[in-house]
Amino acid sequence: MKVLIIGGTGLISTGIVKHLLARKADVTMFNRGQRSTDIPAGVHVLHGDRNEAGAFKRECGSQQWDVVIDMICFTPEQANADIQIFSGKCRHFIFCSTVCTYGIKIPSHIFIGETFSQEPISGYGKNKLLCERIFLQAHHEKQLTATIIRPSSTYGPGGTLIDNLEFNPVAWDRIERGLPVLCAGDGLGLWVATHRDDVGKLFAYAALNPRTFGQSYNATTDMHMTWEQYYQTVAGVLGKPADLRYLPARQIWARDPGRFGLLREITAFHGAYDSSKARRDVPEFTCEIPFSAGAAELLDDIRRRKTWKTSANDPIYDQLVAATAGTQP
Repeated sequence: MKVLIIGGTGLISTGIVKHLLARKADVTMFNRGQRSTDIPAGVHVLHGDRNEAGAFKRECGSQQWDVVIDMICFTPEQANADIQIFSGKCRHFIFCSTVCTYGIKIPSHIFIGETFSQEPISGYGKNKLLCERIFLQAHHEKQLTATIIRPSSTYGPGGTLIDNLEFNPVAWDRIERGLPVLCAGDGLGLWVATHRDDVGKLFAYAALNPRTFGQSYNATTDMHMTWEQYYQTVAGVLGKPADLRYLPARQIWARDPGRFGLLREITAFHGAYDSSKARRDVPEFTCEIPFSAGAAELLDDIRRRKTWKTSANDPIYDQLVAATAGTQP
């Protein structure tokens, strides 16, 4: 199986490549080569910028591929370029989308499946939805055989461990120091975090699987948590108690909208997804890494990379903690 990954060195891509190699696939990456990462032995690399149409087509469109997986398509223009280049050049095209295409509504049955209405609120989610529609239309018109995969919060070595507020939080350092940490609302909102190696299985084993053609899939574990449980699990990994303090999400992000953009657009809202359709059609997609083990692995990796974020000298966070006095649920 000859596979091209557009991107290939990011968090989810690392998990995909691992499982493609386990399938004995012939893997090629196309990227700018700007990320310092170890490329697994046997993986081929094509260097170039996907937004430079000539180079993209020259490097990737001159070959036939069994599977093309696009991990870094974010705009309709990029989606249309994919169709122009890979129509007739690949047997199966897989697009990495996002659960952010669903928006912020909560279904009556709690878990969001693939048929739930897609009403994204962020620019990121809106553009990904436009891309989805372009690829599915191309599938309908027999230009590409397409599959859509929608990961949620994905973590693993090389990345960060988000909290309820930030992509790269100070919360874990604060827990180590015995300081209070912030959580939005009452801490009972649902969330799901899936290890990159588990997410990677769905991409790798969906490849050339005819049951996935023309389909869309959520790519999440079924081990959901409240945000309170999430913090307590990480605190358990650190061997310290978590002193949780609560504030309304709006009050937190209003204090610094840039810093707390993750909360404003994503984590303040419902985040529970049903991935049973993916497990039905791709039985190899089993999520085996519990959050406690995955978080321990990632925190060790963060220390090893010396990217542990200190909580020292953070007046904004301290002021928000002070504002929680008398407001706890």
